[in-house]
Amino acid sequence: MKTLYIVRHAKSSWKYESVKDIDRPLKERGINDAHLLSKYLAGEIQRPDVFLSSSANRALHTAVIFCENFGYPLSNLKIKRQLYSFSDGYLVKTVKALDDSFNSAIVFSHDHGINSFVNKFGNKPIAHVSTCGVVGIEFDTKHWKDIKKGNTVLVEFPKNHR
Repeated sequence: MKTLYIVRHAKSSWKYESVKDIDRPLKERGINDAHLLSKYLAGEIQRPDVFLSSSANRALHTAVIFCENFGYPLSNLKIKRQLYSFSDGYLVKTVKALDDSFNSAIVFSHDHGINSFVNKFGNKPIAHVSTCGVVGIEFDTKHWKDIKKGNTVLVEFPKNHR
């Protein structure tokens, strides 16, 4: 059995027009939501075996907050530039390439790729994963490379905890 948690980065700021998209920071609300949801989840689920994040500032900052609240060492956080993508292709490749010694993983990425992934691989239709939304999917397999349709076991959005 493999369990994957996918997190859409928290709410980012459009305040800085001259900042490249990859460098966009989180808004205060995003920081607060990331703390809110990660603290809640840390009490509800077992800490995932591995944390992976897009290299985008907003995803990475979200991941750092989750690491802090789950007690996961920042030095073990894996940063994957290929997760800075807005399709599910690199997300699928990243998940299928996970080491089988990890039974659970949490991945921090972006809007369109996440929406496509959770609807392709989960069994519960989700219209839109909001910022800082988390979806958990269990796969009945021993190998990440063999994941197919799984069982959606968790859907959490910050608005449900404010």
